[in-house]
Amino acid sequence: MAEMILVFIALGIALFVLVAVMRSVRVVPQQRMYVVERLGKYQRTLTPGLNFLVPFIDAVRSKVDMREQVVSFPPQPVITSDNLVVSIDTVLYFRVTDPVKATYEIANFLQAIEQLTVTTLRNVIGSLDLERALTSREEINRHLSTVLDETTGRWGVKVTRVEIKAIEPPPSIRDSMEKQMRAERDKRAAILNAEGQKQAQILTAQGDQQAAVLRAEGERQARILQAEGQAKAIRTVFDAIHVADPDPKVMAYQYLQALPQIAQGQANKVWIVPAELTRALEGIGGAVGGLISPNSGGDREAAVDAAEIEAEARQMATAATRAAEEAAEEAHRAEVGSGPRGLPAADPLPVSAVLGEKMPDNEREHA
Repeated sequence: MAEMILVFIALGIALFVLVAVMRSVRVVPQQRMYVVERLGKYQRTLTPGLNFLVPFIDAVRSKVDMREQVVSFPPQPVITSDNLVVSIDTVLYFRVTDPVKATYEIANFLQAIEQLTVTTLRNVIGSLDLERALTSREEINRHLSTVLDETTGRWGVKVTRVEIKAIEPPPSIRDSMEKQMRAERDKRAAILNAEGQKQAQILTAQGDQQAAVLRAEGERQARILQAEGQAKAIRTVFDAIHVADPDPKVMAYQYLQALPQIAQGQANKVWIVPAELTRALEGIGGAVGGLISPNSGGDREAAVDAAEIEAEARQMATAATRAAEEAAEEAHRAEVGSGPRGLPAADPLPVSAVLGEKMPDNEREHA
């Protein structure tokens, strides 16, 4: 019986020693801190690794995680300055810098941070309208980080970053915003289309203007060159005539050759025969008469040639006169119906009337 009691006492002592050893040895993981109290008072902080405690006297008060942590708070309703209720989701990044303060300065620092974040967020959003609240996320995040960092510093907690995940306005406001955005985009599209059309019309007008200027320049250069060519041709002919110093009889002869060609035109109705032509013809006749005169003393063959030349000149003059009269008659027949109503058209004047008294008698008889 006594042996059994001794055995139980030995087992009890062994169990006590085992429990004491287990309570005196603590292995702290990396990035963890254990706050130790001795008889209810803070004694020390255990660092990562193997640590020993006084059994039944020292006790671990809290185990603090020193890593950076992320907490997502549920959506919070916030009223803006224009009396619109929006729902805001926030994400908080923080880490514990002092495990003793985080244990003894506040009962639950995570809950305190959440409530402080909500309160600060309502103050910030309450001073902004909906449009600024939607477009000023960076400003809101910076303001929240400043306020939270100043407050949580005495708790041994460092707020590293605050992010707003979403700002959800009411459904009716979302519909209005979508319509407004669609109208703005349609307006910008219309403005861009109008600007494009305006630029295209401007470029087209500038192209037409440049083309017209170049066309006018080309026509001007062509006319200048043509006028220079005509002036040069006239100057050349004029210089040649002055150098040759032709006899009036030659000019009369040339006019007689050109007269049939002048009479061929349908629009030619009246011809002006210069007085020099009749005097030249008289000169030709006189010269020929002198050649065939018995007092001339010339050669008989020369007289015959002169007579032939005179006859040829008379025939050419007769033919030219006849062609002119035929052309005048044709023009008169074409204008019979174009005179005043009820009155016949005026008869054209014969060429002999135009030539007048200066025409030789024999040519007047032929005419």
